[in-house]
Amino acid sequence: MRSYLRAMRLERWPRSLAIFLGSSAFFFFNREDLGSFPLPALAWRSAAAFLLTWAISTANYILNEIVDLPYDVHHPTKRFRPLVQGEIRKGPFAVLGAAIIVISLGLSHLAFAGPFFLWSLALFIAGIIYNVRPIRTKDIPFLDSISESANNPIRFLIGWYAFASLLHRPPVSLLLSWWAFGNFLMIAKRLSEFRYLKDKAGDYRSSHKKYSGRSLLFGMAASAAICLLSFLFLGFRLKLESFFVISPFLLFFFVIIVRKTLKTDEVMEEPEKLLASPKYALYTLFLVALFVLAYFLDTIGR
Repeated sequence: MRSYLRAMRLERWPRSLAIFLGSSAFFFFNREDLGSFPLPALAWRSAAAFLLTWAISTANYILNEIVDLPYDVHHPTKRFRPLVQGEIRKGPFAVLGAAIIVISLGLSHLAFAGPFFLWSLALFIAGIIYNVRPIRTKDIPFLDSISESANNPIRFLIGWYAFASLLHRPPVSLLLSWWAFGNFLMIAKRLSEFRYLKDKAGDYRSSHKKYSGRSLLFGMAASAAICLLSFLFLGFRLKLESFFVISPFLLFFFVIIVRKTLKTDEVMEEPEKLLASPKYALYTLFLVALFVLAYFLDTIGR
């Protein structure tokens, strides 16, 4: 049982915290709607949205574990995954994943309005597009990170529509910025793998055969630029002074991640595992604190 739990990658729950960003953004842009939800409703909707998103993400990780079995054997750390090591059986694991997705999507449909369910379904479909042939975007250079990072705005929209009606739509520039932030991290992870695995990188992931260190660095720079420019555009359009204060600190975050990817003696961890390092955890908490202050102190159009 322990091996099955480890193979489900439950430790990646921090990625589903993006739903809280979506919910917070909805109330930031629509402060008058906050009074429509009593505290118990706020609590159960937030908890349910998080748990359902985590469940759907877990089903996607189960799918990834199964279809990537032939490739993970070539990775220095992923070759120790339970399925690769023969600690679990593929059939029961696939049944478990199917049960999780059916139950979680069913509850999403029952507990929330249409848009929430549709974006929950989109999260599962994104996992299929990324992992499963004949599309399998993870084998296509740059489209792999682009499609994987699409989970960022999808999770954001799940959190947004946990409270919003279809008539309330988030700013496109905010979604673009949040996608680009995730794309930066995903390309950073690929650059780290490319540099560490060297000639063996293509055995683990075929897209690495068409990458170069220069192209990956360019992709990181482009993603960081899109993130910051979209973020600043939204701040300028809505007259949010806090966005201009936060931007230099976001830029510094990009710089320290670039420095980490250029180390060839290690493979960069999954983004959530960076939080195990006090340096990255403290700086991330500092960024979160800046956004919390902006939420309470800044006002649209002021």
